[in-house]
Amino acid sequence: MRFLIPSSLSRSVTALLRNVFLLLLALALVLPVLTVFSAWLPGTVGGEQAGAIVREMAATVLPEYLWTTFVLGLAVAFGAAVVGTASAAAVTLFEFPGRRELEWLLLLPLAMPAYVTAYAYTDFLQFSGPLQVWMREAFGLEGRLLPEVRSVWGAIWVFIFSLYPYVYLLARTALSERAAHLMEAARLLGASPARRIAQVALPLARPAVAAGVALVLMETLADFGVTSYFGIQTFTVGIYKAWLAMDDRLAAAQLATILLVLVALLLHLELRAQRRMRFAAGGVGRAGSAEAEPMRLGTGGRALAWAVCLVPVFMGFFAPMLFMLRPLAADWSVLPWGRFVEWAGNSVRLGGITAALAVAISFVLAFAVRRSRDTFTRAVVRLASLGYAVPGAVIVVGLLLPVGWVQAAAPRWGLPALITATAVGIVWAYLVRFCAVALQSVQSGYARIPMSLDDSSRMLGVGGLQLLSRVHWPLLKRSAAAAALLVFVDVMKELPATMVLRPFNSDTLAVVAYQLARDERLGEAALPSLALVAVGLVPVILLSRTLRASRR
Repeated sequence: MRFLIPSSLSRSVTALLRNVFLLLLALALVLPVLTVFSAWLPGTVGGEQAGAIVREMAATVLPEYLWTTFVLGLAVAFGAAVVGTASAAAVTLFEFPGRRELEWLLLLPLAMPAYVTAYAYTDFLQFSGPLQVWMREAFGLEGRLLPEVRSVWGAIWVFIFSLYPYVYLLARTALSERAAHLMEAARLLGASPARRIAQVALPLARPAVAAGVALVLMETLADFGVTSYFGIQTFTVGIYKAWLAMDDRLAAAQLATILLVLVALLLHLELRAQRRMRFAAGGVGRAGSAEAEPMRLGTGGRALAWAVCLVPVFMGFFAPMLFMLRPLAADWSVLPWGRFVEWAGNSVRLGGITAALAVAISFVLAFAVRRSRDTFTRAVVRLASLGYAVPGAVIVVGLLLPVGWVQAAAPRWGLPALITATAVGIVWAYLVRFCAVALQSVQSGYARIPMSLDDSSRMLGVGGLQLLSRVHWPLLKRSAAAAALLVFVDVMKELPATMVLRPFNSDTLAVVAYQLARDERLGEAALPSLALVAVGLVPVILLSRTLRASRR
Protein backbone atom coordinates (compact mmCIF):
# COMPACT_ATOMS: atom_id res chain seq x y z
CA MET A 1 0.00 0.00 0.00
CA ARG A 2 1.51 3.30 -1.09
CA PHE A 3 0.94 6.59 0.67
CA LEU A 4 0.51 9.64 -1.51
CA ILE A 5 1.97 12.88 -0.18
CA PRO A 6 -0.22 15.89 -1.04
CA SER A 7 1.45 18.24 -3.46
CA SER A 8 0.88 21.22 -1.12
CA LEU A 9 2.71 19.41 1.72
CA SER A 10 5.56 18.50 -0.63
CA ARG A 11 5.92 22.12 -1.68
CA SER A 12 5.88 23.25 1.96
CA VAL A 13 8.64 20.79 2.89
CA THR A 14 10.70 21.84 -0.12
CA ALA A 15 10.27 25.52 0.75
CA LEU A 16 11.24 24.83 4.38
CA LEU A 17 14.39 22.95 3.36
CA ARG A 18 15.29 25.73 0.93
CA ASN A 19 14.87 28.39 3.62
CA VAL A 20 16.95 26.39 6.11
CA PHE A 21 19.71 25.96 3.53
CA LEU A 22 19.71 29.67 2.67
CA LEU A 23 19.78 30.63 6.36
CA LEU A 24 22.72 28.29 7.08
CA LEU A 25 24.58 29.68 4.09
CA ALA A 26 24.00 33.27 5.21
CA LEU A 27 25.01 32.44 8.79
CA ALA A 28 28.27 30.92 7.55
CA LEU A 29 29.03 34.23 5.82
CA VAL A 30 27.98 36.48 8.70
CA LEU A 31 29.12 34.35 11.67
CA PRO A 32 32.64 35.88 11.87
CA VAL A 33 31.03 39.32 11.98
CA LEU A 34 28.60 38.47 14.76
CA THR A 35 31.09 36.52 16.86
CA VAL A 36 33.11 39.57 17.87
CA PHE A 37 30.13 40.94 19.80
CA SER A 38 30.32 37.95 22.17
CA ALA A 39 33.13 39.74 23.98
CA TRP A 40 30.47 42.01 25.51
CA LEU A 41 27.75 39.45 26.33
CA PRO A 42 26.87 39.11 30.03
CA GLY A 43 27.51 35.73 31.58
CA THR A 44 30.55 34.97 29.45
CA VAL A 45 34.21 35.31 30.28
CA GLY A 46 34.47 38.25 27.93
CA GLY A 47 31.36 39.87 29.37
CA GLU A 48 32.61 39.51 32.94
CA GLN A 49 35.97 41.09 32.05
CA ALA A 50 34.62 43.64 29.57
CA GLY A 51 34.48 46.53 32.00
CA ALA A 52 38.00 45.95 33.32
CA ILE A 53 39.50 45.58 29.85
CA VAL A 54 37.76 48.71 28.54
CA ARG A 55 38.91 50.74 31.55
CA GLU A 56 42.47 49.50 31.08
CA MET A 57 42.45 50.33 27.35
CA ALA A 58 40.85 53.71 28.04
CA ALA A 59 43.71 54.54 30.39
CA THR A 60 46.42 53.39 27.95
CA VAL A 61 45.97 52.83 24.22
CA LEU A 62 42.34 53.67 23.41
CA PRO A 63 42.71 57.50 23.42
CA GLU A 64 45.63 57.26 20.98
CA TYR A 65 43.72 54.87 18.72
CA LEU A 66 40.70 57.18 18.72
CA TRP A 67 42.66 60.38 18.16
CA THR A 68 44.91 58.95 15.42
CA THR A 69 41.97 57.33 13.64
CA PHE A 70 39.98 60.57 13.88
CA VAL A 71 42.78 62.77 12.52
CA LEU A 72 43.63 60.30 9.77
CA GLY A 73 40.00 59.85 8.73
CA LEU A 74 39.16 63.56 8.80
CA ALA A 75 42.19 64.61 6.77
CA VAL A 76 41.79 61.79 4.22
CA ALA A 77 38.06 62.51 3.85
CA PHE A 78 38.67 66.20 3.22
CA GLY A 79 41.55 65.60 0.81
CA ALA A 80 39.79 62.86 -1.16
CA ALA A 81 36.63 64.99 -1.40
CA VAL A 82 38.56 67.98 -2.76
CA VAL A 83 40.69 65.99 -5.22
CA GLY A 84 37.88 63.70 -6.39
CA THR A 85 35.30 66.47 -6.82
CA ALA A 86 37.70 68.87 -8.52
CA SER A 87 38.89 66.29 -11.04
CA ALA A 88 35.32 65.11 -11.71
CA ALA A 89 34.16 68.69 -12.29
CA ALA A 90 37.11 69.38 -14.60
CA VAL A 91 36.47 66.44 -16.97
CA THR A 92 32.67 66.77 -16.82
CA LEU A 93 31.87 70.48 -16.94
CA PHE A 94 34.70 71.76 -19.15
CA GLU A 95 36.09 71.06 -22.60
CA PHE A 96 39.87 71.07 -23.10
CA PRO A 97 42.41 69.00 -25.05
CA GLY A 98 43.04 65.59 -23.47
CA ARG A 99 39.80 65.58 -21.49
CA ARG A 100 38.63 62.17 -22.72
CA GLU A 101 42.01 60.58 -22.01
CA LEU A 102 42.05 62.04 -18.51
CA GLU A 103 38.59 60.60 -17.82
CA TRP A 104 40.04 57.08 -17.68
CA LEU A 105 43.54 58.03 -16.52
CA LEU A 106 42.01 59.37 -13.29
CA LEU A 107 40.84 55.80 -12.54
CA LEU A 108 44.36 54.31 -12.58
CA PRO A 109 45.09 54.73 -8.83
CA LEU A 110 42.35 52.15 -8.21
CA ALA A 111 44.79 49.55 -9.55
CA MET A 112 47.46 50.55 -7.03
CA PRO A 113 46.96 49.09 -3.52
CA ALA A 114 47.55 51.77 -0.91
CA TYR A 115 50.26 49.76 0.81
CA VAL A 116 52.16 49.43 -2.49
CA THR A 117 52.03 53.22 -2.89
CA ALA A 118 53.38 53.54 0.66
CA TYR A 119 56.33 51.24 -0.12
CA ALA A 120 57.15 53.17 -3.28
CA TYR A 121 57.13 56.62 -1.64
CA THR A 122 59.15 55.35 1.32
CA ASP A 123 61.81 53.83 -0.95
CA PHE A 124 62.22 57.07 -2.88
CA LEU A 125 61.81 59.74 -0.19
CA GLN A 126 63.39 58.22 2.92
CA PHE A 127 66.73 59.39 4.37
CA SER A 128 68.72 56.81 2.35
CA GLY A 129 66.48 57.13 -0.71
CA PRO A 130 67.74 58.40 -4.06
CA LEU A 131 66.14 61.87 -3.77
CA GLN A 132 67.74 62.84 -0.46
CA VAL A 133 71.07 61.24 -1.44
CA TRP A 134 71.10 63.31 -4.65
CA MET A 135 70.19 66.50 -2.79
CA ARG A 136 73.00 66.02 -0.26
CA GLU A 137 75.55 65.29 -2.99
CA ALA A 138 74.40 68.06 -5.32
CA PHE A 139 74.14 70.87 -2.76
CA GLY A 140 76.65 69.72 -0.14
CA LEU A 141 74.02 69.37 2.55
CA GLU A 142 73.90 67.02 5.52
CA GLY A 143 71.26 65.29 7.59
CA ARG A 144 67.57 64.78 6.82
CA LEU A 145 66.31 67.14 4.13
CA LEU A 146 62.69 66.03 3.81
CA PRO A 147 60.01 65.26 6.41
CA GLU A 148 59.69 61.66 7.58
CA VAL A 149 57.51 59.72 5.17
CA ARG A 150 56.46 57.17 7.77
CA SER A 151 54.12 59.41 9.71
CA VAL A 152 50.46 60.27 9.96
CA TRP A 153 50.87 62.98 7.32
CA GLY A 154 52.65 60.55 5.02
CA ALA A 155 49.76 58.11 5.41
CA ILE A 156 47.27 60.91 4.70
CA TRP A 157 49.14 61.69 1.48
CA VAL A 158 49.11 58.04 0.41
CA PHE A 159 45.42 57.50 1.22
CA ILE A 160 44.25 60.67 -0.53
CA PHE A 161 45.91 59.86 -3.84
CA SER A 162 45.09 56.14 -3.61
CA LEU A 163 41.40 56.47 -2.69
CA TYR A 164 40.16 59.67 -4.37
CA PRO A 165 38.79 57.65 -7.39
CA TYR A 166 35.86 56.55 -5.20
CA VAL A 167 34.75 60.18 -4.92
CA TYR A 168 35.73 60.91 -8.52
CA LEU A 169 33.59 58.09 -9.95
CA LEU A 170 30.40 59.00 -8.08
CA ALA A 171 30.83 62.74 -8.49
CA ARG A 172 31.53 62.37 -12.20
CA THR A 173 28.35 60.31 -12.66
CA ALA A 174 26.29 62.85 -10.72
CA LEU A 175 27.64 65.83 -12.63
CA SER A 176 27.35 64.25 -16.07
CA GLU A 177 23.82 62.91 -15.62
CA ARG A 178 22.05 65.39 -13.35
CA ALA A 179 23.32 68.89 -13.96
CA ALA A 180 22.54 69.36 -17.66
CA HIS A 181 19.24 71.22 -17.94
CA LEU A 182 19.61 73.01 -14.58
CA MET A 183 22.96 74.43 -15.67
CA GLU A 184 21.35 75.61 -18.89
CA ALA A 185 18.44 77.15 -16.99
CA ALA A 186 20.89 79.02 -14.76
CA ARG A 187 22.72 80.29 -17.85
CA LEU A 188 19.50 81.60 -19.35
CA LEU A 189 18.81 83.42 -16.08
CA GLY A 190 22.13 85.23 -16.42
CA ALA A 191 24.26 83.30 -13.93
CA SER A 192 28.00 83.37 -14.55
CA PRO A 193 29.91 80.09 -15.10
CA ALA A 194 31.44 80.26 -11.61
CA ARG A 195 28.03 80.80 -10.03
CA ARG A 196 26.45 77.98 -12.08
CA ILE A 197 29.15 75.59 -10.87
CA ALA A 198 29.04 76.73 -7.23
CA GLN A 199 25.26 76.97 -6.83
CA VAL A 200 23.94 74.35 -9.26
CA ALA A 201 26.42 71.65 -10.23
CA LEU A 202 28.26 71.10 -6.96
CA PRO A 203 25.13 71.00 -4.72
CA LEU A 204 23.69 68.36 -7.06
CA ALA A 205 26.86 66.32 -6.67
CA ARG A 206 26.95 66.67 -2.88
CA PRO A 207 25.15 63.35 -2.13
CA ALA A 208 27.50 61.54 -4.53
CA VAL A 209 30.52 63.15 -2.89
CA ALA A 210 29.21 62.14 0.55
CA ALA A 211 28.77 58.54 -0.61
CA GLY A 212 32.27 58.49 -2.07
CA VAL A 213 33.78 59.97 1.10
CA ALA A 214 32.03 57.28 3.18
CA LEU A 215 33.62 54.61 0.98
CA VAL A 216 37.02 56.30 1.35
CA LEU A 217 36.66 56.36 5.12
CA MET A 218 35.68 52.67 5.23
CA GLU A 219 38.78 51.77 3.22
CA THR A 220 40.93 53.95 5.48
CA LEU A 221 39.57 52.38 8.66
CA ALA A 222 40.01 48.88 7.25
CA ASP A 223 43.62 49.44 6.14
CA PHE A 224 46.41 47.52 7.81
CA GLY A 225 49.29 47.66 5.32
CA VAL A 226 49.89 51.42 5.30
CA THR A 227 49.22 52.11 8.97
CA SER A 228 51.27 49.15 10.19
CA TYR A 229 54.18 49.90 7.86
CA PHE A 230 54.21 53.56 8.88
CA GLY A 231 53.89 52.70 12.58
CA ILE A 232 50.58 54.54 13.04
CA GLN A 233 48.44 53.45 15.99
CA THR A 234 44.96 52.94 14.54
CA PHE A 235 42.22 50.50 15.50
CA THR A 236 43.24 47.95 12.88
CA VAL A 237 46.86 47.94 14.03
CA GLY A 238 45.68 47.78 17.64
CA ILE A 239 43.59 44.69 16.94
CA TYR A 240 46.59 42.84 15.54
CA LYS A 241 48.85 43.98 18.39
CA ALA A 242 46.32 42.87 21.00
CA TRP A 243 45.87 39.46 19.37
CA LEU A 244 49.35 38.59 18.15
CA ALA A 245 51.73 40.61 20.35
CA MET A 246 49.89 40.67 23.69
CA ASP A 247 47.88 37.44 23.18
CA ASP A 248 44.75 39.16 24.51
CA ARG A 249 41.81 37.88 22.51
CA LEU A 250 39.18 39.78 24.49
CA ALA A 251 40.89 43.12 23.97
CA ALA A 252 41.23 42.35 20.25
CA ALA A 253 37.54 41.41 20.04
CA GLN A 254 36.43 44.56 21.85
CA LEU A 255 38.59 46.78 19.67
CA ALA A 256 37.12 44.95 16.67
CA THR A 257 33.57 45.73 17.84
CA ILE A 258 34.39 49.43 18.23
CA LEU A 259 35.84 49.44 14.71
CA LEU A 260 32.80 47.55 13.43
CA VAL A 261 30.45 50.14 14.95
CA LEU A 262 32.40 52.94 13.25
CA VAL A 263 32.19 51.11 9.91
CA ALA A 264 28.46 50.47 10.38
CA LEU A 265 27.94 54.19 10.99
CA LEU A 266 29.83 55.03 7.81
CA LEU A 267 27.86 52.42 5.89
CA HIS A 268 24.61 53.96 7.14
CA LEU A 269 25.77 57.41 6.02
CA GLU A 270 26.77 56.01 2.64
CA LEU A 271 23.36 54.37 2.15
CA ARG A 272 21.61 57.62 3.09
CA ALA A 273 23.76 59.47 0.58
CA GLN A 274 22.91 56.89 -2.08
CA ARG A 275 19.20 57.40 -1.42
CA ARG A 276 19.66 61.17 -1.74
CA MET A 277 21.46 60.54 -5.04
CA ARG A 278 18.43 58.66 -6.35
CA PHE A 279 16.14 61.45 -5.12
CA ALA A 280 18.28 64.08 -6.79
CA ALA A 281 18.15 62.10 -10.01
CA GLY A 282 14.41 62.42 -10.24
CA GLY A 283 13.31 64.72 -13.02
CA VAL A 284 16.83 65.46 -14.20
CA GLY A 285 17.49 64.22 -17.68
CA ARG A 286 20.65 62.80 -19.12
CA ALA A 287 23.13 65.06 -20.72
CA GLY A 288 22.80 64.45 -24.38
CA SER A 289 21.81 67.66 -26.11
CA ALA A 290 23.75 70.70 -27.17
CA GLU A 291 22.74 72.51 -24.00
CA ALA A 292 24.71 69.94 -21.98
CA GLU A 293 27.97 70.49 -23.84
CA PRO A 294 30.93 71.25 -21.52
CA MET A 295 32.18 74.83 -21.39
CA ARG A 296 35.29 75.50 -23.46
CA LEU A 297 38.29 76.82 -21.56
CA GLY A 298 40.86 79.41 -22.50
CA THR A 299 44.62 79.02 -22.15
CA GLY A 300 44.74 79.71 -18.42
CA GLY A 301 41.74 77.50 -17.74
CA ARG A 302 43.26 74.64 -19.72
CA ALA A 303 46.47 74.79 -17.70
CA LEU A 304 44.49 74.76 -14.45
CA ALA A 305 42.32 71.84 -15.63
CA TRP A 306 45.38 69.83 -16.66
CA ALA A 307 46.98 70.49 -13.27
CA VAL A 308 43.83 69.46 -11.39
CA CYS A 309 43.64 66.18 -13.33
CA LEU A 310 47.31 65.29 -13.88
CA VAL A 311 48.56 65.84 -10.32
CA PRO A 312 46.31 63.12 -8.77
CA VAL A 313 47.14 60.65 -11.56
CA PHE A 314 50.86 61.29 -11.23
CA MET A 315 50.88 61.14 -7.42
CA GLY A 316 48.59 58.13 -7.18
CA PHE A 317 49.87 55.98 -10.05
CA PHE A 318 52.75 57.13 -12.24
CA ALA A 319 55.10 58.31 -9.47
CA PRO A 320 54.78 55.06 -7.45
CA MET A 321 55.21 53.05 -10.64
CA LEU A 322 58.41 54.90 -11.52
CA PHE A 323 59.72 54.53 -7.97
CA MET A 324 59.17 50.76 -8.09
CA LEU A 325 60.61 50.34 -11.58
CA ARG A 326 63.84 52.02 -10.47
CA PRO A 327 65.22 49.02 -8.52
CA LEU A 328 64.15 46.71 -11.35
CA ALA A 329 66.17 48.73 -13.85
CA ALA A 330 69.14 49.13 -11.48
CA ASP A 331 69.85 45.49 -10.67
CA TRP A 332 67.74 42.59 -11.82
CA SER A 333 69.93 40.02 -10.04
CA VAL A 334 68.73 40.94 -6.53
CA LEU A 335 65.10 40.24 -7.38
CA PRO A 336 63.63 36.95 -6.10
CA TRP A 337 62.66 35.53 -9.49
CA GLY A 338 62.80 31.93 -8.27
CA ARG A 339 60.34 32.43 -5.44
CA PHE A 340 58.15 34.81 -7.43
CA VAL A 341 56.49 31.98 -9.37
CA GLU A 342 55.65 30.22 -6.11
CA TRP A 343 54.17 33.35 -4.56
CA ALA A 344 52.17 34.13 -7.69
CA GLY A 345 50.94 30.53 -7.81
CA ASN A 346 49.67 30.70 -4.23
CA SER A 347 47.90 33.99 -4.91
CA VAL A 348 46.30 32.69 -8.10
CA ARG A 349 45.24 29.43 -6.43
CA LEU A 350 43.55 31.15 -3.49
CA GLY A 351 42.01 33.76 -5.78
CA GLY A 352 40.68 31.14 -8.19
CA ILE A 353 39.15 28.95 -5.46
CA THR A 354 37.52 31.92 -3.76
CA ALA A 355 36.22 33.38 -7.02
CA ALA A 356 34.63 30.08 -8.05
CA LEU A 357 32.97 29.56 -4.65
CA ALA A 358 31.83 33.20 -4.44
CA VAL A 359 30.19 33.03 -7.87
CA ALA A 360 28.49 29.72 -7.01
CA ILE A 361 27.15 31.11 -3.71
CA SER A 362 26.03 34.29 -5.45
CA PHE A 363 24.06 32.31 -8.02
CA VAL A 364 22.33 30.35 -5.25
CA LEU A 365 21.35 33.52 -3.40
CA ALA A 366 20.40 35.54 -6.47
CA PHE A 367 18.36 32.65 -7.91
CA ALA A 368 16.53 32.27 -4.60
CA VAL A 369 15.56 35.95 -4.65
CA ARG A 370 14.56 35.62 -8.30
CA ARG A 371 12.19 32.73 -7.59
CA SER A 372 10.81 33.98 -4.27
CA ARG A 373 10.75 37.64 -3.34
CA ASP A 374 9.35 37.10 0.14
CA THR A 375 10.66 39.03 3.13
CA PHE A 376 12.61 36.08 4.55
CA THR A 377 14.59 35.46 1.37
CA ARG A 378 15.44 39.13 0.89
CA ALA A 379 16.52 39.42 4.53
CA VAL A 380 18.76 36.35 4.24
CA VAL A 381 20.44 37.71 1.13
CA ARG A 382 21.02 41.09 2.79
CA LEU A 383 22.47 39.28 5.79
CA ALA A 384 24.91 37.43 3.54
CA SER A 385 26.04 40.74 2.03
CA LEU A 386 27.15 42.38 5.28
CA GLY A 387 30.75 41.16 5.14
CA TYR A 388 32.04 43.44 2.39
CA ALA A 389 31.96 46.52 4.61
CA VAL A 390 33.76 44.67 7.44
CA PRO A 391 37.54 45.17 7.75
CA GLY A 392 39.72 42.10 7.35
CA ALA A 393 41.02 42.50 10.92
CA VAL A 394 37.49 42.11 12.32
CA ILE A 395 36.87 39.01 10.20
CA VAL A 396 40.12 37.45 11.44
CA VAL A 397 39.10 37.99 15.07
CA GLY A 398 35.60 36.72 14.35
CA LEU A 399 36.98 33.51 12.85
CA LEU A 400 39.70 32.77 15.40
CA LEU A 401 37.70 33.62 18.52
CA PRO A 402 35.25 30.66 18.26
CA VAL A 403 38.13 28.44 17.17
CA GLY A 404 39.78 29.15 20.52
CA TRP A 405 36.55 28.31 22.35
CA VAL A 406 36.21 24.98 20.54
CA GLN A 407 39.86 24.17 21.16
CA ALA A 408 39.44 24.83 24.89
CA ALA A 409 36.25 22.72 25.08
CA ALA A 410 37.32 19.87 22.79
CA PRO A 411 41.08 19.89 22.17
CA ARG A 412 40.98 16.54 20.36
CA TRP A 413 38.88 17.83 17.50
CA GLY A 414 41.81 19.62 15.86
CA LEU A 415 39.66 22.50 14.62
CA PRO A 416 42.45 25.13 14.88
CA ALA A 417 44.64 23.08 12.55
CA LEU A 418 41.81 22.89 10.02
CA ILE A 419 41.27 26.66 10.08
CA THR A 420 44.85 27.93 10.33
CA ALA A 421 46.97 25.19 8.72
CA THR A 422 44.90 24.70 5.58
CA ALA A 423 43.20 26.92 3.01
CA VAL A 424 39.81 26.49 4.72
CA GLY A 425 40.15 29.42 7.10
CA ILE A 426 41.53 31.92 4.62
CA VAL A 427 39.01 31.02 1.90
CA TRP A 428 36.23 31.33 4.46
CA ALA A 429 37.47 34.80 5.42
CA TYR A 430 37.69 35.78 1.75
CA LEU A 431 34.12 34.61 1.14
CA VAL A 432 32.84 36.59 4.13
CA ARG A 433 34.52 39.73 2.81
CA PHE A 434 34.06 39.45 -0.96
CA CYS A 435 30.97 37.32 -1.62
CA ALA A 436 28.90 40.52 -1.68
CA VAL A 437 30.99 41.74 -4.64
CA ALA A 438 30.04 38.71 -6.70
CA LEU A 439 26.42 38.86 -5.53
CA GLN A 440 26.06 42.47 -6.65
CA SER A 441 27.39 41.63 -10.11
CA VAL A 442 25.10 38.60 -10.51
CA GLN A 443 22.05 40.52 -9.30
CA SER A 444 22.78 43.33 -11.75
CA GLY A 445 22.82 40.70 -14.49
CA TYR A 446 19.49 39.31 -13.30
CA ALA A 447 18.02 42.83 -13.39
CA ARG A 448 18.48 42.81 -17.18
CA ILE A 449 16.52 39.55 -17.62
CA PRO A 450 12.75 40.16 -17.80
CA MET A 451 10.53 38.06 -15.53
CA SER A 452 8.39 37.20 -18.55
CA LEU A 453 11.21 34.93 -19.71
CA ASP A 454 10.86 32.88 -16.52
CA ASP A 455 7.10 32.65 -16.96
CA SER A 456 7.48 31.47 -20.57
CA SER A 457 10.03 28.86 -19.51
CA ARG A 458 7.74 27.46 -16.83
CA MET A 459 4.89 27.23 -19.33
CA LEU A 460 7.20 25.11 -21.50
CA GLY A 461 7.99 22.81 -18.57
CA VAL A 462 11.38 24.26 -17.65
CA GLY A 463 11.59 25.10 -13.95
CA GLY A 464 13.73 24.69 -10.87
CA LEU A 465 17.41 24.10 -11.48
CA GLN A 466 16.76 23.59 -15.19
CA LEU A 467 15.60 27.18 -15.36
CA LEU A 468 18.92 28.25 -13.88
CA SER A 469 21.11 26.03 -16.04
CA ARG A 470 19.29 26.26 -19.39
CA VAL A 471 17.84 29.78 -19.34
CA HIS A 472 19.58 32.02 -16.81
CA TRP A 473 23.16 30.77 -17.05
CA PRO A 474 23.63 31.48 -20.79
CA LEU A 475 22.37 35.04 -20.20
CA LEU A 476 24.50 35.57 -17.07
CA LYS A 477 27.87 34.32 -18.29
CA ARG A 478 29.29 37.83 -18.66
CA SER A 479 28.03 38.86 -15.22
CA ALA A 480 29.53 35.70 -13.73
CA ALA A 481 32.87 36.39 -15.43
CA ALA A 482 32.85 39.97 -14.13
CA ALA A 483 32.02 38.75 -10.62
CA ALA A 484 34.81 36.17 -10.69
CA LEU A 485 37.29 38.77 -11.94
CA LEU A 486 36.41 41.30 -9.23
CA VAL A 487 36.63 38.72 -6.45
CA PHE A 488 39.91 37.36 -7.85
CA VAL A 489 41.53 40.81 -7.90
CA ASP A 490 40.27 41.66 -4.40
CA VAL A 491 41.69 38.39 -3.05
CA MET A 492 45.05 39.04 -4.72
CA LYS A 493 45.32 42.43 -2.96
CA GLU A 494 43.89 41.44 0.44
CA LEU A 495 46.52 41.75 3.16
CA PRO A 496 45.19 41.66 6.77
CA ALA A 497 43.28 38.35 6.64
CA THR A 498 45.92 36.74 4.45
CA MET A 499 48.76 37.53 6.86
CA VAL A 500 47.12 35.73 9.79
CA LEU A 501 45.15 32.91 8.16
CA ARG A 502 47.35 31.80 5.25
CA PRO A 503 48.49 28.15 5.36
CA PHE A 504 52.08 27.39 6.29
CA ASN A 505 54.59 27.95 3.48
CA SER A 506 51.90 29.59 1.34
CA ASP A 507 52.98 33.20 1.13
CA THR A 508 51.10 35.33 -1.38
CA LEU A 509 52.25 38.33 -3.38
CA ALA A 510 50.56 40.76 -0.98
CA VAL A 511 52.10 39.17 2.13
CA VAL A 512 55.57 38.91 0.59
CA ALA A 513 55.49 42.52 -0.58
CA TYR A 514 54.60 43.64 2.96
CA GLN A 515 57.24 41.45 4.62
CA LEU A 516 60.01 42.54 2.27
CA ALA A 517 59.10 46.20 2.72
CA ARG A 518 58.94 45.80 6.50
CA ASP A 519 62.45 44.27 6.43
CA GLU A 520 63.68 47.32 4.46
CA ARG A 521 64.19 45.20 1.32
CA LEU A 522 62.17 47.64 -0.75
CA GLY A 523 63.98 46.82 -3.99
CA GLU A 524 62.93 43.17 -3.71
CA ALA A 525 59.40 44.21 -2.73
CA ALA A 526 59.04 45.97 -6.10
CA LEU A 527 58.51 42.74 -8.05
CA PRO A 528 55.47 41.35 -6.15
CA SER A 529 54.12 44.90 -5.79
CA LEU A 530 54.21 45.50 -9.53
CA ALA A 531 52.53 42.14 -10.10
CA LEU A 532 49.65 43.24 -7.87
CA VAL A 533 49.38 46.50 -9.81
CA ALA A 534 49.28 44.62 -13.12
CA VAL A 535 46.44 42.42 -11.86
CA GLY A 536 44.56 45.46 -10.54
CA LEU A 537 44.74 47.18 -13.91
CA VAL A 538 42.40 44.62 -15.51
CA PRO A 539 39.16 45.63 -13.73
CA VAL A 540 40.12 49.32 -14.00
CA ILE A 541 40.39 48.99 -17.79
CA LEU A 542 37.06 47.15 -17.93
CA LEU A 543 35.45 49.82 -15.74
CA SER A 544 36.75 52.56 -18.00
CA ARG A 545 35.35 50.81 -21.09
CA THR A 546 31.99 50.36 -19.36
CA LEU A 547 31.77 54.05 -18.43
CA ARG A 548 32.61 55.07 -21.99
CA ALA A 549 29.99 52.73 -23.44
CA SER A 550 27.33 54.06 -21.04
CA ARG A 551 27.85 57.60 -22.35
CA ARG A 552 27.24 56.70 -25.97
